Order: sequence, then structure tokens, then C-alpha cells
Amino acid sequence: MSNARLLYVMDPMCSWCWGFSPVVAALAEQAAAAGVPLHLVAGGLRTGHGAALDNHTRRYILEHWQAVNQATGQPFQFDGALPDGFVYDTEPACRALVVARALAPELTWPLVRLIQQAFYAEGRDVTQASTLVALAEQAGIPRIEFATAFDAAASHEATSADFTWVQDLGIAGFPTLLAERDGQLALLTNGYQPLAELQPLLGRWLERGTHA
Repeated sequence: MSNARLLYVMDPMCSWCWGFSPVVAALAEQAAAAGVPLHLVAGGLRTGHGAALDNHTRRYILEHWQAVNQATGQPFQFDGALPDGFVYDTEPACRALVVARALAPELTWPLVRLIQQAFYAEGRDVTQASTLVALAEQAGIPRIEFATAFDAAASHEATSADFTWVQDLGIAGFPTLLAERDGQLALLTNGYQPLAELQPLLGRWLERGTHA
């Protein structure tokens, strides 16, 4: 299928995106079987937040996590989550996505899943470059190459360009899944939906492409 792809607009540190992760994995397989690749776009959930979380915000975020855990069954480590002094800035994790996409497109999604797993299920600080470099290496991206690109000005700019593209499109929430064919975008979902809802939608869209 020419000029077609699944566009997944997400943030590695967005809890509903973590909840949506198994659904996207299944949909990506469904699309790949029809020759349609998955392309990730960094949404930028909370970027440029220099201040540590206050108790009210921390409580609010953890309530979201509880809701995602209950709705999706995805694992969370609540014990000691978001410790005192934690700065919830999603820009570094988004930049890791963008860097992986440039260096090894096929490893972008595996890396994002490792970042999500590390943050939500293992309680690791994925705002730190050292953590992201280690996860990139685990995903199969050479450590030095990733670390150099991660710090480069071009990667900061490319990440900002993703955020701008998302804002210009008017996408307010994540996860958002779009199907693109010949430059035309179709919205599959804005927000979490179970696989049973989305599989038929994607199936119909893929079918239309084979008859076009």
C-alpha cells in the first residue's frame, strides 16, 4: 500500500499511552501485515516544567495512574512513585523517541515501550539522560551514537518540530492514532479505546486502501 502509515501521536510519559501500549502493538501488527508501517510522533505532554511536583499535582497524577491501571490492567509501581523533588518534564523522553526515529526507525517503538516500562512499572527516572541512554542501548541502538545525537541541537529542534506539528493539527490529548494515506489523515481514536473497538475501524481503512 503506497504512501500509507499509522501515525501514533503520544508521549512516553503519558499514563493513558502506557495503558494503550498493548492496543497499539496489536494494531501496528495488523497494519504491518498490510504493508503499512507505524510512525511515532512526540506529543509533548508536559515540557519545560522546571519545578518539582507539588503534593496536589502529584495526587492528581497518581489518581490518573490508578484509573489507567484499573481500565487497562497495565502494571504500575505506586510505591515511592513520583518522589519528592521529581520534575515531571516529558521533553527528554520525547527527544529519545525523536532520536531513535532518526537513527533506527524500526527501534523507535521498542525503545518507547522500554521507557514506558521503566517509568511506570519499575519506577525509574526517565527524565535523566543516563537512563534514556541505557534504555536505548537495551533497545539495540549504539550507546555513543544515541548519547551524541540526544545532546545535539538538531535533536532539540526536531523534538520541538514534533510538538509544533501536533499543536498545529489541534491534537489536545494523547494517545491519538491517525491513519494517513496519500497525505489524507483519518482519525482512528483520540484517547484510550480498547482493541475490540479499534481493530474493525483499522481493518476497514486498510481494506479501502487495497481497493483504491
